[in-house]
Amino acid sequence: MTKKQANNPLHGITLETAVTSLVDYYGWDGLAKHIDINCFKSNPSIKSSLKFLRNTPWAREKVENLYLLQVRN
Repeated sequence: MTKKQANNPLHGITLETAVTSLVDYYGWDGLAKHIDINCFKSNPSIKSSLKFLRNTPWAREKVENLYLLQVRN
């Protein structure tokens, strides 16, 4: 299993860590501009966003990709 994770840049990063980092960097409004989903626009919170993202693979992928871009810069 370690070999599979060796090339995963998100290994060890929780979804909560990624979302919190993005909110700290962009704020909720900025995050909603980058990723147009309601959990970032309408009464946003970490808890409600995590619930949505854990059940919506396409949205989670967008968050993970934006996190990777933010971390690399």
